[in-house]
Amino acid sequence: MKIALAHKRLEFRGGTERVLYRTAEGLRDRGHEVHLFCQQFRIPVPHGIWGHRVPGLSRPRSARAFTFAIFAPKMIAKHNCDVVMSFDRIFTQDIFRSGGGPRKLLLEKMKNHGGIFRKLWYSISLYHRLVVSIENLQVRDGGRIIAVCDQTKREFIEVYGIPEERIVVIHNGVDARRFNPQRRLHEGKKLRAELKIPGDAPVVLFVGTGFRRKGLHRLLDLWDRRELPGVYLLVVGNDSRLSSYRNQWSRRKEVVFVGPQEKVEEYYACADLLVLPAIQEAFGNVVLEALSSGLPVVTVAGVGAMDHVNGALSEGILCNPDDPAELKAKILKMLDRVHWPLLAREARETAEKHTWDAYLDRVEQTLLECRRQSTLRHSS
Repeated sequence: MKIALAHKRLEFRGGTERVLYRTAEGLRDRGHEVHLFCQQFRIPVPHGIWGHRVPGLSRPRSARAFTFAIFAPKMIAKHNCDVVMSFDRIFTQDIFRSGGGPRKLLLEKMKNHGGIFRKLWYSISLYHRLVVSIENLQVRDGGRIIAVCDQTKREFIEVYGIPEERIVVIHNGVDARRFNPQRRLHEGKKLRAELKIPGDAPVVLFVGTGFRRKGLHRLLDLWDRRELPGVYLLVVGNDSRLSSYRNQWSRRKEVVFVGPQEKVEEYYACADLLVLPAIQEAFGNVVLEALSSGLPVVTVAGVGAMDHVNGALSEGILCNPDDPAELKAKILKMLDRVHWPLLAREARETAEKHTWDAYLDRVEQTLLECRRQSTLRHSS
């Protein structure tokens, strides 16, 4: 097949961008002709894949979103691809892969977890209103939707009234060699020494971009009240207010902000637990990476990477993430040295079921089905 994949950026910074890259490489390796349509190429296009720069305005971000939604389908149409899969919000495609669930629902959640000025901002923001409008047209055009988890599927049905048969759930995969418990023996110990974290100190890891949406404030509240003495908090990721966070916590050795990291696998290797008390999270690639690294996880209900966990690992799912007492209790339970070996083993076994080959099998099948349906429509 000749396949078009669309997203505003080609880079490694976000979860969606990394999945886009792996999808392009995987489909190429299966013999398909893959074309990437992006506004920005911040990393080289993989060998054997065609890259096409979509024209448009770069600023403000509302203009960037609008011009990409318009011009990406127009450019794709010139290349006569068999099937079009978008990882972003554009007006026309065969398949829309949603990595974060309905934008309308996200905005409602963010409004409910902020002060009056934040609520006002999300209500009047031209960018957010525009993205919701594009998504509304996008999901009603009759194409297929790939949801990254069961909860995302339910949300699209509830918010937009989409027929269930139009939505397929495909979980992301994880690189089990890169994210491996064996790294604890060397990289983990080395990194602890570099960060001046005692070898026997419990380490809670937070990984995410956009700290508020990912729920970092819920975690920091525990350290602010010194609820977890002797436990270190390691924060990996980027945020527009990263410098402010660093300044605020510079005198607390137990809280370490390291910013975005390319070798994030080393940070899983030096931690004992991943905590992601997000306001909104659909699949949670970082959750799956942590599980693959042998780390138990504390996170909110509905995160796709936790769809099929059971046993002791399921006790890390928060019922009320706004309750600091519950969050503290879950963290302490998952850090318990008596139960940690069992949790680590269950985490790795769970992650091993989520391979990239399994992900690509489902994506390829969905692409083929869309192509067959398109061929039937044009021949009738």
